[in-house]
Amino acid sequence: MAEAAIELVGINKSFGAVRANRDINLEIQRGTIHGIVGENGAGKSTLMSILYGFYQADSGEIRVGGKPAVIKTPNDAIAAGIGMVHQHFMLVQNFSVIENIILGAEGEALLKTSIAKARSELVRLEKEYGLEVDPDALIEELPVGLQQRVEILKALYRSADVLILDEPTGVLTPPEADHLFRILQKLKDEGKTIVLITHKLREIMAITDNVSVMRQGAMVATRETARTTVEELAELMVGRRVLLRVDKDEAKPGAVKLQVKNLTVKDSRGVTMVDDVSFDVRGGEIVGIAGVAGNGQSELIEAISGIRRAVSGSVELDGKPIDVTGFADPGELRDRGLAHVPEDRHHVGLVLAFEENENSILGYHDKPQYLNGPFLNIEAIQKDAEEKIAKYDIRPGNPRLRTANFSGGNQQKIVLAREMEQDPGVLIVGQPTRGVDVGAIEFIHKRLIAMRDQGKAVLLISVELDEIRSLSDRILVMFAGRIVGERGEDATEGELGLLMAGIERQEAAE
Repeated sequence: MAEAAIELVGINKSFGAVRANRDINLEIQRGTIHGIVGENGAGKSTLMSILYGFYQADSGEIRVGGKPAVIKTPNDAIAAGIGMVHQHFMLVQNFSVIENIILGAEGEALLKTSIAKARSELVRLEKEYGLEVDPDALIEELPVGLQQRVEILKALYRSADVLILDEPTGVLTPPEADHLFRILQKLKDEGKTIVLITHKLREIMAITDNVSVMRQGAMVATRETARTTVEELAELMVGRRVLLRVDKDEAKPGAVKLQVKNLTVKDSRGVTMVDDVSFDVRGGEIVGIAGVAGNGQSELIEAISGIRRAVSGSVELDGKPIDVTGFADPGELRDRGLAHVPEDRHHVGLVLAFEENENSILGYHDKPQYLNGPFLNIEAIQKDAEEKIAKYDIRPGNPRLRTANFSGGNQQKIVLAREMEQDPGVLIVGQPTRGVDVGAIEFIHKRLIAMRDQGKAVLLISVELDEIRSLSDRILVMFAGRIVGERGEDATEGELGLLMAGIERQEAAE
């Protein structure tokens, strides 16, 4: 057995009546990658936030390198050699990479001297760990994969020996995730200790040495990864057997409900992101769009749902046009039966400062069932929110709680419940299970299949190939803004991967 880098002994933490952590005992061995898994709201992030000093435990002890440690603030954690990369990055968007890295750790009276010293240290860290990034680039100009590298560099610059990563691949493309894993392996080889919080059990199996499972605030098991299975971990997480494949009957497509013809869309820089795209979606089928993020999928669904104006082309909803090149109104489209679950729940799907019950009707607040004359019917809104919470197992089950205080997966359920429960004829759903645990993934997939079986048309966008292949009746592949191929539900991962990379483009077009 390796020496313990971190020991948590008898950790308890409550928020009011909610017990987030219950008598947690955890040992993390030095120089290993240790996974922590559990459903949304199981207490994983709370536990790591205690270790990093964001919260203080109500009782229990933290030991670092075998010695008791008092960690009341992140500065205490950093001093103890602990760094953390959060699910939502803690970076100043209009600062450069190097300015973000030294922020709070300048160390010199003159900023110019601090930057010069940091630059040489940054070069060393980049070479040693394969974390290349332009130190003078602005954060807002970097893709999320490089922003994550900056967060890792911040921790290493502060001499972290233990690195906590909270849902690190939730915003990454598959190639970016693969590169992250190579970086983590390199860090481990150099003697660093990695704690990986993730919902993705395949990632746990691929990269960790040990894995601990939390359920309802308690630590229920720790396993050597090589001696467990995805099925066992899923059952430990949820407390019951979980169906890891999508069980569905053959689709029975009906009339065309959404038709896209020769659609072209540009981004804010004037770059063509959707290039002459045409397809349709029928009632009673799920059409999945596969592709590496950044190939036009986001701009496509934004144009269809009225968020972004198209340059040319047409879209019809139930045979009637949507003014996609003019002034399509998302509210009017909702009234016409088109619901949209956006890819970015924080910036587009929710107002985090609002209570759960307020977000549960957002965009539909002018519906008669939520009104009492010209005023909102608070009692009806609360009752509606409680019903959605029960039906979608949203945790905590408190409709008066600020949405910012829910975990990412439960925030996703709030958006899904709001859109699905309006009984739309067409549902556009982007990244439906991003940051969602295995039990909730099973639930969401069943709901999408149920909508299909009720005759709804579902357009699905996901960077998860397993999800696309499991749910879709037809699969369209986007590359460089164009549809480069259409495949059936029996398409292999390798076949789709080649199309996503732009290989066999000519063959796919024939």
